[in-house]
Amino acid sequence: MSMFVLLGGMLAGCSSNYAATPAQPTQPQSQGNAGTTDAGSKAPQILHLNVEEPSSLDTVSADEANSGILIRELFDGLTRFDEDGNAVKSLAEDIKVSDDQLVYTFTLRDSKWTNGDPVTAEDFAYTWMRNLDPKNASPNAYSLFDVKNAKAYYSGKAKAEDVGIKALDVKTLQVTLEHPTSYFLALTPFFTPVNKKAVEANPQAWWKDPSTFVSNGAFKLDTWEHKSKLVLAKNDTYWDKDAVKLDKIEFSMVADTNTELEMFNHGDLDWAGGPLSSLPADAIPVLKEEGKLKSKMKAANYYIKFQTEKAPFTNEKIRKAFAYAINRQELTDNVTQAGQTPLLGFVPQSMALKPEGYFKDSDSEQAKTLLAEGMKELGVTTLPTVTFMYNTSDMNKKIAEALQAQWKKTLNTDVKLENYETKVFLQNQEGENYMFSRSSWVADYNDPINFLEKFTEKESSSNNTRWFNQKYTDLVEGARVEKDAAKRKQMYTEAETILMDAMPVTPLYTNVNAWVQNDNLKGVIVDALGYVDFRFAYKE
Repeated sequence: MSMFVLLGGMLAGCSSNYAATPAQPTQPQSQGNAGTTDAGSKAPQILHLNVEEPSSLDTVSADEANSGILIRELFDGLTRFDEDGNAVKSLAEDIKVSDDQLVYTFTLRDSKWTNGDPVTAEDFAYTWMRNLDPKNASPNAYSLFDVKNAKAYYSGKAKAEDVGIKALDVKTLQVTLEHPTSYFLALTPFFTPVNKKAVEANPQAWWKDPSTFVSNGAFKLDTWEHKSKLVLAKNDTYWDKDAVKLDKIEFSMVADTNTELEMFNHGDLDWAGGPLSSLPADAIPVLKEEGKLKSKMKAANYYIKFQTEKAPFTNEKIRKAFAYAINRQELTDNVTQAGQTPLLGFVPQSMALKPEGYFKDSDSEQAKTLLAEGMKELGVTTLPTVTFMYNTSDMNKKIAEALQAQWKKTLNTDVKLENYETKVFLQNQEGENYMFSRSSWVADYNDPINFLEKFTEKESSSNNTRWFNQKYTDLVEGARVEKDAAKRKQMYTEAETILMDAMPVTPLYTNVNAWVQNDNLKGVIVDALGYVDFRFAYKE
């Protein structure tokens, strides 16, 4: 799920009354007649998309892009993101912030679950506490650690009643923070509520079948033929149903990007590529030349993570050797080709702390020197074969093969490539069952801490490199509560310097969304953070 300064500046001006208004993009006047035939009958508005099988539709366990895409259509939170990546009111009809910026009071509008129950403040309190419950091991829990005693409760050092999340009445949710947090409202779109009755009736599987699935968003789960097809239908109990023009969204589940593009070209899909999937690498220059390619930078990095407790990547110099041997410019020019920007720091270019980077791209001589020194420190004369893991996709495969060739050319070392479907790939990462691996992170909100906080704890679901540095953690946690913007940036930069010097991860590029869409598809929002929302979509 995947997260900045621009939004922070917008929120910093909040007084006791949050002034943002619900996201209601201006629609063409003709939209009310979208899909109407000459005879005056309304043709069904059905959007045809493709997405890989999601790992979960439960907000407590979802931790990858495909799940997030579907959850955004199925559930509605206190706020949503608009096209600029700003948090605007959704289920929250009113938001008040105390003068000391510590207490947020949300007043809910009238809305219902798909089972007819009203959505209440207690639903939000239940869901947020469920994310923080250590028994659930939610990969998203850390994003709530700015809430008073949330981290202590998650760590078993506080009781549930000590956490600053309270339902004051049916329609009023009050959240108390540990410290002023400029980006707090930008977290709220991700923590959408779940229906307590549905969850407790079937805790492990309520989200796996339409018959037990309960949601509160613009769409409801209509059909799910696992590994084959998933259908969302318009939710007639949604509070803003009049703004929803689509009757259904039908998702096919084709993993091969070439097949997906072919389906688009034959009219079987209305969209191909990001943010739902990716385009075939070989097709990108052709689509660009034909003027069909759409591309938009997103607040996301594409990087490599090293398992620092598995040799030879226990050695810092060897990690650096593999990082410095990469030619990122060649990679973005000749492999990705959709406007990606080479990245020499962990924080992406959209919020870069040091835009020029912390090391030199394609530093071949330094890479060779570091490899030799690292092998000497390990007491080996021959580097064993190392395995690079990636999840199956055409682009990931081409990137992995390009990296393999670069490492062979510069370091004269053999790298074995290993690929898995996304679910197994993520399980291997989470279980630290890898040597080094591709990875990526899409911003949850517009602040560098969303990237840097991933490595503040060694025993954490967000950090499976096994790397830890106490000074790094102190700097990031100190910046979290620092009110002076200049000092905060300085602390972030110092922390990122430590991270890039130890190199438990190495960046490749700032990513983009690249896609093609039917000309008659309108109203889709791809926001500045990189997320897609089909709530206002329609077909002319």
